[in-house]
Amino acid sequence: MPLISAPRPNILFIYTDDQSSRTVGCYEDAFDFVKTPNIDALAKTGVRFSRAYIGSWCMPSRATMLTGHHQHGVESMRMEGKYPGSAYDPKQCRFWPSVFRQHGYVTAQIGKWHTGVDGGFGRDWDYQIIWNRPKYVKNSPNYYHDQLTEFNGGEPKLIKGYTTDNYTKWAVEFINGKGRDEKKPWYLWLCYGAVHGPFTPADRHKGDYKTAKPPVPKDVYPPRSGKPKYVQKMEHWEPKNGEPVEKKVRELGPVGMRDIPGKPLREWIKQYHEGVLAIDEGVGRVLKALKDSGQDENTLVVFTSDQGFGWGQHGFKSKVAPYHATVGAPLIIRPPLSKSKKTAGRVVKEPVSGVDLPPTFFAQAGLPLPWKMHGEDLSPLLEDPQSKRTNPAMLVHTGKIYGSATAKIPLADDPKLYHGPGIPWYVM
Repeated sequence: MPLISAPRPNILFIYTDDQSSRTVGCYEDAFDFVKTPNIDALAKTGVRFSRAYIGSWCMPSRATMLTGHHQHGVESMRMEGKYPGSAYDPKQCRFWPSVFRQHGYVTAQIGKWHTGVDGGFGRDWDYQIIWNRPKYVKNSPNYYHDQLTEFNGGEPKLIKGYTTDNYTKWAVEFINGKGRDEKKPWYLWLCYGAVHGPFTPADRHKGDYKTAKPPVPKDVYPPRSGKPKYVQKMEHWEPKNGEPVEKKVRELGPVGMRDIPGKPLREWIKQYHEGVLAIDEGVGRVLKALKDSGQDENTLVVFTSDQGFGWGQHGFKSKVAPYHATVGAPLIIRPPLSKSKKTAGRVVKEPVSGVDLPPTFFAQAGLPLPWKMHGEDLSPLLEDPQSKRTNPAMLVHTGKIYGSATAKIPLADDPKLYHGPGIPWYVM
């Protein structure tokens, strides 16, 4: 049963990019130098999930958030044109925010959009400010500055400033009433582009972790006992003066970023974590907006990421791979404060997956599912963090292939079987 009774709750869904659970101070695997006071404060008043596997990489993780389906169940979604170009047929691939609209919710999305050139304004969203990466391919490398941004389906405008701060500002404005009927409940999907490559911190945070000394993973170099062949081949790092240094330089990768040749692993880790600091500040600002407007008593807050990211663990410098170190993400769910005291600060150790979030949103809103979803409502775990889920959690990775196109599994010599640094399809 959902925790929430009438009136229907608002839902604030904060969704970051490539953010490992190691970057959040309240997590057991966080480095000792990590400072995320606002996200930690959210965990103290909510329920923290220690084993959350939301997705394997950016696009399918988002497709799951919009449909409640694993990648193989997202029909018509496809890569199309130059990366990150993509498309879908909205008649075959319905996004559930449209159903929330039909039931009287104001739906909003702010930030990164990465699932087809059709952002769905007017069909799925009442209010939308997005950086549409698939639509504006030449602008797609601009994760942190100078983004072509669409406001409510209009012509794009080039927006200056640090993008994490811009997204936060627009979210605060929406929470405070901009673009919505204040008599209606609302759902806001706030999609930060941080801390995706090129892992650029805000200027004010550059050097904040200068003196930190992140530990080096024990298996940063091969061999790696017990791991499959593709993991044994991971050689992103080489020893120089006793420190692992980036070995293979990607001059122009699929997102257009340039890595700095020969940059030490520890420096990458520190830069990556500095990029999280503006996210933490953003979380603090949107939570303050909820409190100051009196909406925190009736707003469900969810904080997570599309997936994690590996820095040297098992030799990786990537996401995608089926290991906690590469895809493990933070997940914190805080019921409306009027309902959250019973389980505040509790930890759920049951594994959960991205497909579990849409059914949870419907249950918390008191709405029936519009179609069968692959996940499981997490409300029982919010009520009793020591309880067990009914069905096993699963994470399905099928590379860049979606829907019925996954019915035929590519052979070992087919490039379609792989994504990222040689990682094959898997079910985890």
